[in-house]
Amino acid sequence: MRILVVEDDALVADAMHRGLTQSGFAVDRVANAEFAEVAMQQEHFDLLLVDLGLPGMDGFEFVRRVRRVGNSLPVLIVTARDGLADRVNALDIGGDDYLVKPFAVPELAARCRALIRRSKAAGNPLLTIGELHLDLTRREARVNEHLADLTPREWAVLECLALHAGQVVRKERLQHAVASWSDDITTNAVEVYISRLRGKLGESVSIRTVRGLGYRLDES
Repeated sequence: MRILVVEDDALVADAMHRGLTQSGFAVDRVANAEFAEVAMQQEHFDLLLVDLGLPGMDGFEFVRRVRRVGNSLPVLIVTARDGLADRVNALDIGGDDYLVKPFAVPELAARCRALIRRSKAAGNPLLTIGELHLDLTRREARVNEHLADLTPREWAVLECLALHAGQVVRKERLQHAVASWSDDITTNAVEVYISRLRGKLGESVSIRTVRGLGYRLDES
């Protein structure tokens, strides 16, 4: 899953980028809301992390603009402001959660997983497709009760396919699910991950190639 961090403090942005990347997310970051708007027009993201005290357009106005155009992308406010009025305002204008700095990275990662899970799977952390069972909270895949040994990027590809089971997912969408701007990942790499998943999941599910478009996860 891919996250856009909108944070002007380089040290905080570095810490979030490092911690969330280690937690298995693809993470990009920008230093202001204006750059964030451009990034959102050009790329697909699964979650926004937004600081309120941004230079230029502040976080409040940025979130208002995101919601004003009908964008339902989950938004986690990450800020040093701990006043009740700021919390209430941030949630009322369209924020989905609010986390006060300083914070522990495991909590940040857990909140990110919960928000993405809610937006993609109606809050249910358990998915079953054929003989494949996914736990989105633990980031585990089981085939006939046997745990599949997946790398973080293999999991990211599988999670994206599973959340859109029965639908064609374009190669570029899978590429974005596993890679940030700083990663040199091509659609050919996605083919490698798909091949590995087929080998590890066996006949529990079917990952079909839809020529010229992408891939589709179905029950066998």
